[in-house]
Amino acid sequence: MIAATVLAAFLTYLMMLAAFVWAKRRAVHIPVMVAVMLFDIAMPVYLYMNKDWHRRLIVEGELTSFLLWTHFLLLLSLYMLYVMQIQAGRRLLHGDETAREDHRGQGKAILWVRAFVIITGALLVEVKPPH
Repeated sequence: MIAATVLAAFLTYLMMLAAFVWAKRRAVHIPVMVAVMLFDIAMPVYLYMNKDWHRRLIVEGELTSFLLWTHFLLLLSLYMLYVMQIQAGRRLLHGDETAREDHRGQGKAILWVRAFVIITGALLVEVKPPH
């Protein structure tokens, strides 16, 4: 069974991919990208509030897991790319066409890094067996 969080992340990835392809439609591109970024910022808060992290990380010893640290570092990279992307996007909106190449390159990097964040997150999902 696929966890709902993984499914939600995958669906938002598809939305982000569509917004990337239709970047010239600013009325669609900007709100979708902002919504996905907010989703990505809210997801760790949701997981923190709804999961037993002490048991998982400390008691079961997953804190030393290579996969966990890979996921964490990819997530930090994604957030840093988001900051740079927003800065380049703001420059574009203010008419600075020199930011276009940076914005597009960062967008491609975000798609790759976010895909790996979703994959590593899916591998870390704890699925409970049916009762």
